Formats: sequence, C-alpha cells, structure tokens
Amino acid sequence: MTKHILNLEITKTQKSFMDAAAFEVLFGGAAGGGKSYGQLVDALLFALQYKGSKQLILRRTYPELEHSLIMTSLTFFPTSVCKYAATAHKWTFLNGSVIEFGHCAGEKDVLRYQGAEYDIVRFDELTHFTEEQYTYLMSRIRGVNDYPKQIKSSTNPGGIGHSWVKRRFIDGFTPNQVHIDTKTKNSRIFIPSFVNDNVFLMQSDKDYIHRLEQLPEAERKALLYGEWDIFDGQVFSEWRNNPEGYFTRKYSHVIKPFEIPKEWRRFRSFDFGYSKPFAVSWYAVDFDGRAYNYRELYGCTGQADTGVRWTAQKIAERIRALEKEEEDAGCKIVGYADPAIWNGTGSNEGSIAEMMERCGVYFEKGKNDRLAGKMQVHYRLSFDDDGYPMLYVFDHCKHMIRTLPQLRYDVTYPEDVDTRQEDHLYDSLKYFLMSDPIAPRQNVPPPKKTYHPLETAKDISPRFIV
Repeated sequence: MTKHILNLEITKTQKSFMDAAAFEVLFGGAAGGGKSYGQLVDALLFALQYKGSKQLILRRTYPELEHSLIMTSLTFFPTSVCKYAATAHKWTFLNGSVIEFGHCAGEKDVLRYQGAEYDIVRFDELTHFTEEQYTYLMSRIRGVNDYPKQIKSSTNPGGIGHSWVKRRFIDGFTPNQVHIDTKTKNSRIFIPSFVNDNVFLMQSDKDYIHRLEQLPEAERKALLYGEWDIFDGQVFSEWRNNPEGYFTRKYSHVIKPFEIPKEWRRFRSFDFGYSKPFAVSWYAVDFDGRAYNYRELYGCTGQADTGVRWTAQKIAERIRALEKEEEDAGCKIVGYADPAIWNGTGSNEGSIAEMMERCGVYFEKGKNDRLAGKMQVHYRLSFDDDGYPMLYVFDHCKHMIRTLPQLRYDVTYPEDVDTRQEDHLYDSLKYFLMSDPIAPRQNVPPPKKTYHPLETAKDISPRFIV
C-alpha cells in the first residue's frame, strides 16, 4: 500500500480534539485557537482511515463555508487520493469516503438532510445554530457499519446559540473531562482552545493578539480569553466566575462553600412556578452586609425553563426538610416572596401563601419593583477597589450560576431584563435584595489580562503519515 506524507502539523489541543472519543465533542473558546483547521484535519484523517465513511461539515450559510472551510480544505487535501466537486460541495475519496459541506440558514433547512446517514456530523461555529438544528442533525448520525459515530463541533462564545451551548457543555462541567448526560446517556466533552495554543499563528502573526485586545469588552473577553459568562446584550456584565478567586473571594462571585456562622442573619426568597420552574434561594448576611447565596432549591426538570409541577404544599415540605438542621440550631430564617403568591387561586385551599403557611413556611411580601431590583443586583455584583463584591454564590448553587449571567435585555424595554428567559432565580434574588437595599456602588473591573504569546506557546505534535 502506498503511503503519502501529508506534512500536517497540529497543536496539542487539536490533537486532543481529534482523539476525543465522546459522542458529543465541543472544541473552542477563544479566537485563533485553530478550531476550523482542526476540524478539517480530523475529517480528512477519518475519511482516509474508514473507507466508505460519510461526514457532513456545517456552517450557518454557504458563503461562510466557501470563504473559510472549503477554501482551506483546497489548500491541503491531497488531490492524489480525493477530488472536490464544486457543484455538489463535497470531497470524494478513492476509498469511497465522502466529506460533504452543508449549511442551515433557517430552522427548516435541516429537512434537506432528512433521510441522510452520516458517521460524523461536524458543526463549525456551533453557537450560530439553534439547539433544535443541532439535535435534528444528531439524528442523522447512524449506519450499519462499525465506524465511530460522533457529533464534533467547534465554536467561539457568543451568537444566538450561546446559552444552550453553554448549558450543554460548559456549566458545571470540568473541561477536558467526559461527562454523561443523565437523560440521553450521551457522553460529552468540552476541549478549550486559546490563541496562545496556536503556535503557528503566534509565529506568523505576532500582532493578532494586540488586534483582539482593541475589541469592545464583551467581544474581547469572548474571543481573546474564551469567557462564556460575557456576551453582547448581557444584563449583568459584572458577573465573574473566576477560578483564581474561588478561594480568595477576589474578582469572583462563585466561591468555595464554608460553614455559615450561627450569628449571621439568614433569609429565604421564593418565586413560584408550576409549568415553569419555581425558585427558592437561601442567603446569609455577614456583619459587613455582604450576602452569601448558600443554598438553592430549583424546580426544573433538567430541560431549560421547564418546571417539575410541584404543588405549593410539596415545595413547602421540601423547604421545611432543608431548614430542619438550622431550625434545630435556633437559627431564624426570614422569607420574602413574589406578592403574587397571595393572590387567589380559585381553589378552596386558598392562595399559594396560605397553602405554604399551613405547612409551616412563612413569607413576607417582597417588593416587585423591577428596575429598582435590577439595580440592586448590579450594586451587589460590583467589585470594590480591592476586588470584593457584595454578593457571593456558593459553587453548589448551580442554577443561579447558570441562569443569572445568561440574562439578556428586553428589546422592547431595553432598561429591563427580558422576562421570556429563565429568570426565576433572578426574580427570587430581587425580593431578597429589595428587603434591605444598599447604596449605589461603582464597579471596579478586574485588572486587564495580558498575553505573552511566544512565552506561553505550546509544543506542536509530530507530522501524521498516512
């Protein structure tokens, strides 16, 4: 068998992406990490290794394909073993393998792949797609052969799909570690990449990082640092989940849990939901007035913004169980809730508040001033000159960490949060904060990061011989 030297040099992170065996793989983060090139090299080697295999590579629009992936593939795919058909947008190999380029500009465009079968589907810039498009194309991964079956994606933060991609791959999961979805049983992994991983770019274009540093804050942090908690249209851009501040509590709102002193004041806040999630949060306040979100009870099925349909009585019983240890220790917990729970329900059981009171759970009416409450969240999240905010969240309060930074502004009422989002824990937080509002605080952002590209560049892997 004739062997061909391809002269393809790749980075370590590209190699990790190519070696990933999880069913769903996401490669990305910052710009310039070599994501698209990694996709193409991986697709080429798969096609050469598995004869008769079928792969689909997707971008949102065809011009995006033509000016990036297709053009790049033409520069290094070996024409001695494969040919490109421009009208069909596909590479056909001598061994029968096919790499097809496709696009899905609209929701219904996925139907053009109805009935198709692929061993691997690849999304380039996954956050440009909707979750419905992603899951539909996932159903096209099938076949009677014993070849690996995967959906491999690459992306930067931002775009219409930012929230669902973050929820599916980022929130609560450790990078470079496989996790199993409890519902679908699919294995997933997120492999981060950064511009300084791409030694080839750093050597050929030393000014690339400096150009990224000139971008507006949200775009700069997404593309240069691969930060998923900052994006255009974000309401609470003060939010930071900073691993470096996990123990020090500086420039991070997410911190390591600790035992709450008995002397601190404790509060519970509540936003009712049935078909939508209900939200209960517990807060402790230290002697400086700094608040700590130390527990949460979130009635979500696991599907975004879908409630578990618990009755008021069941929620109250669960609250009592969670608070029993504190109650036995003599701690007093003051509750605040959405005033709407005192409205009539048309039931002989009375209002939601009355149902919960009969179970021994009591609330005071929270203040439902949306804009004032929103500003209190801003003030609490703001960092002072020493890098300390007035609100912390323990790292096991996963849903607050997931939903608060994802909130976007309403396009009709641009000063307010879009209420069509998963804003239930946010609403609960406002009822607590409005019970004891603080004075306005100016946010002092963390010191700007700097890169030294050639000092931090990673080694490259050896050439592949096919």
